[in-house]
Amino acid sequence: MNAWLEWGGLAASVGVVAGYEYYAHLAGRRNPLRQARFINARMRGEWARAVMSQSGFEVVAVQALRNTLMSSTIAASTAALALMAALTIGGASIYAGLSHWPTGGVGPLHVVMGALVVALLFASYTCSAMSMRFYGNATLIVSMPVASPERQRLNPVASHWVQRAGALYSWSLRLFLMVVPAVAGVVHPLALVPATLVLLVALHFFDQPPPHLPAPAPESPRP
Repeated sequence: MNAWLEWGGLAASVGVVAGYEYYAHLAGRRNPLRQARFINARMRGEWARAVMSQSGFEVVAVQALRNTLMSSTIAASTAALALMAALTIGGASIYAGLSHWPTGGVGPLHVVMGALVVALLFASYTCSAMSMRFYGNATLIVSMPVASPERQRLNPVASHWVQRAGALYSWSLRLFLMVVPAVAGVVHPLALVPATLVLLVALHFFDQPPPHLPAPAPESPRP
């Protein structure tokens, strides 16, 4: 098989995914109602401001944050298990390929695709773990009495952490989906491009906004 064709498929797949994410980001910045990630960011900000401005909702707020924290925990556990499986199955092959790279003993593209799978799984786990951290810190602040001076001083910090945690959780799911074409490339290099197209379809539906939206608020938080 032509090596240029294989490497060209990898470059095209990476470029297409990066181009889609760049286009989605620009489209969402111009019109936040076109991308679910921007709508969700707005919703998280409005939720944080609502629960932090009224007393008596501390337990409800903590329970809501605990539910989102559990979602991040499940995502992190899944990514960690998949990462361990990838290292167990392909770690030796990747190491051997890197060791014999100058001699060409192992296909370089196969080594790159295996390393890409490991990198995506590790990045997905890291995003989920950081999301858990921010959700946990926000829970501590939200559980304080609303009228306390410490709560009033830390409310903006909690709102910022909720926003960052949600964005990191979203990226953990995206990165986990991106593992699919990488695994397909490990199985066969020519399967990389078709699997990437399937990924783009999945990401497109992943970013679709709900059919009915209320009037947009004047503020547009960054996802």
